[in-house]
Amino acid sequence: MDIIGNRSFIEIPGSRLHELPPLLVRGSASVKRMDRVMSMASEIVQSEQMLADSVFTEDLTAEMEIQRRRMDLAINLVEQYMTFLSHWRWGDGIVEWIRQCETTFQFSSDLRPVLRPDVWPHASRSSFVRLLEDKAVKHDGVDLERAVGMRLTFRQPPPIACFSNQFLFYLNSAVGNSAYQTWSHMAPDPLSSLPPERFTFQVVNM
Repeated sequence: MDIIGNRSFIEIPGSRLHELPPLLVRGSASVKRMDRVMSMASEIVQSEQMLADSVFTEDLTAEMEIQRRRMDLAINLVEQYMTFLSHWRWGDGIVEWIRQCETTFQFSSDLRPVLRPDVWPHASRSSFVRLLEDKAVKHDGVDLERAVGMRLTFRQPPPIACFSNQFLFYLNSAVGNSAYQTWSHMAPDPLSSLPPERFTFQVVNM
């Protein structure tokens, strides 16, 4: 085991470069019916009374002003939801990539001893997420750990109507990061990193 700074790296026999399966990531977040998403966001604003009538003075009681502010809130909710979708899709691609990497490791005598058998999703597989970070994978502003956390939390991305405004405004990032940290810390110590110079793979935006 090599130790560099405060990190330990797994020693892999030989010196050859190991090619891993491509990481397939669906492109930027999109929905089939954006009008329906906007409608659901508007319903959240309305049902959770995000705009109290008391906030309006006599000069701002016009219906047009109320509708404008509600529309602004709905648009912000949709933007938060689209951010959630982007992270979830990246996380889904990473989780599937880790599964494929497991298969690749099992077919290699040099790599097979590296993986510990455990119940999926193996917390020790967070080393693959660290490998993505070490390889400086371009991720379009997506936080990789948060993305995997979102995928671990949601097997399928719920529609926007399932979320409260508190989740979309305040908890979106916290939930994903907390889920990832909880998962990754379940791995028994010591958790060693995969040496990035020994692996190569492609990232394919679908």
